[in-house]
Amino acid sequence: MNLLDKIGLIKHIAVWKLSSGRFDLDYKPRGINNPKFVSAREAVNQIKDGQVVTSGGMAGNGRCSIYYMAVRDSYDRTGHPANLTWISVGAQGSRGRVPGTVEDMDAPGLVTKYIAGHHETVKTFLRLGDEGHVELHTLPQGMMVYLMEAQSKGVFELEHEVGLNTFLDPRVGNGSAVTPNPTFNLVEEAGDKLRFHLPKIEVAIFNAPYADAEGNIYHHHAATTTENWDSAMAAHHNGGKVMVTVGGIIDKDESLISIPKECVDCIVVDTHHEQAASVRSTKYWPMFTKEHKVDMADAVAKVKFLNDLAKITPKRGPVENALARTAASLFATESKPGSLINIGIGLPEEVGRLLYESDLFDDLTFTSETGNYGGLPTPGIFFGAAINPERMEKSSWMFREYEKRLNISVLGILEVDSEGNVNVSKRGPRMYDFVGPGGFPNIVYSAPTIIFVGSWMARAEMDIRDGKLVIKKPGKVKFVDKVDQITFSGKQGLKMGKKVFYVTNVGVFRLTERGLELYRVMPGVDIQKDILDVSGAKVLLPESGEVPLVDHSIFTGEGYQLSWPKE
Repeated sequence: MNLLDKIGLIKHIAVWKLSSGRFDLDYKPRGINNPKFVSAREAVNQIKDGQVVTSGGMAGNGRCSIYYMAVRDSYDRTGHPANLTWISVGAQGSRGRVPGTVEDMDAPGLVTKYIAGHHETVKTFLRLGDEGHVELHTLPQGMMVYLMEAQSKGVFELEHEVGLNTFLDPRVGNGSAVTPNPTFNLVEEAGDKLRFHLPKIEVAIFNAPYADAEGNIYHHHAATTTENWDSAMAAHHNGGKVMVTVGGIIDKDESLISIPKECVDCIVVDTHHEQAASVRSTKYWPMFTKEHKVDMADAVAKVKFLNDLAKITPKRGPVENALARTAASLFATESKPGSLINIGIGLPEEVGRLLYESDLFDDLTFTSETGNYGGLPTPGIFFGAAINPERMEKSSWMFREYEKRLNISVLGILEVDSEGNVNVSKRGPRMYDFVGPGGFPNIVYSAPTIIFVGSWMARAEMDIRDGKLVIKKPGKVKFVDKVDQITFSGKQGLKMGKKVFYVTNVGVFRLTERGLELYRVMPGVDIQKDILDVSGAKVLLPESGEVPLVDHSIFTGEGYQLSWPKE
C-alpha cells in the first residue's frame, strides 16, 4: 500500500467514526407507493410486547443498525415494545465501542430474554444479566440455524449429537441457561443425543443490500448472508413479520431475487446502510462480494492496515509467531491438498495468515460459519466476511457441509484440562465474563482433526534468545485439572476417533487414550520445571520417554518454509 492509500483509509475510518450513530428513523423513499416501504419508526410499531424477535448479521457485517436504534427509541418514548425475547445467532455487539448494534437495546425491561450463540461482544446485555434484568441463554450457532430452518417447515425441535458431554448437556452442565434460575431450558437429554429447541420466531429482522419497488429483496454485493433466508422463512411460516433494512432501491431482476416480495412485510431504506463495518453499501467494497475478484494481496494489506489502525487485532511477537509456525507445520502434516478447513479467531488467525502466505493456500478451501465458502476469511473488524469468496451460502448450508466434508479446523483455547477438555466459552464467574460457544460445538463435532492453539500461560513474559525459549516472568498456566466449562469434550472426541492436538508456546500436546501426552517441546524448555511441575493438568510423556524438539527453522523462522510434506 502506498501513502495515498493509507491516507484514504484513515479518512475512511474518521468519517465513519464521526457519522456512526446517525440514523434517520423517519426516512421513507420518495416516489415509492408500495405500503411495504415504511420508516424505521413505523416498522417497529408493528412489534408487540412479549414477542420473539431474531436479528441477522455477524460482527460488523450485515448489521440491522437502524432497527436496533428504532426499537430503543420507541421504548424510551412509549415503553413499547417491552419484554421481548431476542435471538442473535452470531456476535452482534461491539463491546460498547460503536453505536448501531444489538447492545443499543440495553434498557431494562425492553429485552428480558436474550438467546445467542456468541455473547462476548454484547457487553451491555451481559451486565444486565449480572444485574438480574435479562435472562441469558446460549446454543451452538449451527443448531440455532438448523432450528430456524426447521421452523420454516413447522418443526420446533431437533435431536443431534452436537454438544454431548459439554456444558450444553444437562447431565454435565446447565443446558442453554447462562444466568441462574432460568424460566426455561432449550436443551434436553435425548438418550445418546441432545434435544434442542428455539422459541417460535414471530419477527425476523435482517440487512440486505437492495430491494426493488415491488418489495423483492436482493443479496448481491453483500458481505455475508448468514441466517437471513432461514429466519425470514421461519417468521413467514409462523405467521409473523419479516422486516428488512436495505441500502437502496434497484430495478427488478428476476434472476437475482433472493427473498420474494410475498415473504416480506416491511422494508426500511437506511441512508447510512452498511455492507460491513465502516463500509457504506452505496460504496460497497468489491473484495467482500462473490460477484467480483480483486487483487488478494492488496485487499489483505487494506484489511490489515484498518485492523491495526482501529487496534482490533493484537500485535504478535516472536514467541507467538513461533507458536503459529508450529501449528501451521502441524497442519501441513495432518492435512492434505483439497481440504475443506475452518480457522478460528485469535491466534488461529495467525496460522491462517501463514497458510495464505504459503504454497498450501491454493490447495485449500477456507470457510466461515457465516456461509462464505472459498477465498480468504477476514479477521478483526470484518470477521465473518471473506476476500474473493467463491460462494455465499446460508449458515445452515455451511454447517451441514461441515458435517459432510470438513477435514480440519484450527481453534483457540481458554483452558485445557487433564481429560483433554477445552473451555472457550467462559472466562470467569460473572455473566460479564461469558463468551458463549459460537459455532465451536458444531465445528469440533464435524472436524476429524482439530488443532487447538493458545498460550501456555496467561500474562507471562517470554522471549526467544539464541534459538531457545526463555520464560522471563511466569504467568497463570492455562492447563488445569478441570476446566471451568467444557466446550469441547475430550472423552467425546476420543469416542468419535478424532485426532486432537494442543499447540502452545512451550510445546505441542496430543490427546490419547492414556490422556494428555507431550508430543513436541520447544527448544529451551525444561520439561520438568516449565511443564510438569507447573501444569494443573496431568501431562504424560511418550511411552518411549523421549520428546522430540520442534525444528529449529520452525521455532526461529530461520529458513522456514511452509509446504506439504514430501512423500
